[in-house]
Amino acid sequence: MRSASRLLILGGTGEASALARALAGRQDLSVVLSLAGRTAKPKVEPVPTRVGGFGGAEGLARYLRRERIDRLIDATHPFAARIAGNAARAAEALGMPLLAIRRPAWSREAGDHWTEVDSMDEAASALGLEPRRVFLTIGRQEACAFAAAPQHRYLARTIEPLDGALPVPHLTLLEARGPFDAAAEAALMRDTGTEILVSKNSGGAATYGKIAAARSLAIPVVMVRRPEKPDVPSVPDAGGALRWLDAGDHAAPATLRAV
Repeated sequence: MRSASRLLILGGTGEASALARALAGRQDLSVVLSLAGRTAKPKVEPVPTRVGGFGGAEGLARYLRRERIDRLIDATHPFAARIAGNAARAAEALGMPLLAIRRPAWSREAGDHWTEVDSMDEAASALGLEPRRVFLTIGRQEACAFAAAPQHRYLARTIEPLDGALPVPHLTLLEARGPFDAAAEAALMRDTGTEILVSKNSGGAATYGKIAAARSLAIPVVMVRRPEKPDVPSVPDAGGALRWLDAGDHAAPATLRAV
């Protein structure tokens, strides 16, 4: 009897969760989901899950070799550039099939007032010198960049506490996990007097409500562009990853939708 193919999913996104759910119970695949460990209470998934880093590309390659992984899927966040680079280098070193799930970025629409920047430091500068009510929706990892602009009043929404990462005199914390719909986001922005929104261009539907709400209220957005990632075969969603898996290792990059 042929043994099950072993798959490692680098996760932490809705796409990774959807893929794990779709693969749970399959007899032809032995799946492990890997989480970075930045969230203390991640959602429970229906496949074996490991938490923590690997120790760079070399550490990931050692793990893949030791665990006899056959295929690798990078389903990490659009801003997780470091692990994406490590995955590409490890897969190349081992000659291992690698697929990335890369959801399409949001595009500017009529009525949007975006200032696009390349970093959190630039985003903090883009808020200007005049004090404003700022809605921060960037997570907690890079919130410290806005300590350089303490004159503003911040509403910071995160999944977990900031734990002092944003030492400014006017700060309101809101702990919540998406998805967030546009109507609720618009109500929140009106109630808090939001004057400007700061967001990463994460793409996807789960957090797009804030973008639609800002458009409807004519609230400007400081939008942080995505970092560059390695040029590897990619699909936009979990469905594309399922098709890649079912096609087998012979799936050629030309058959995959570029995103």
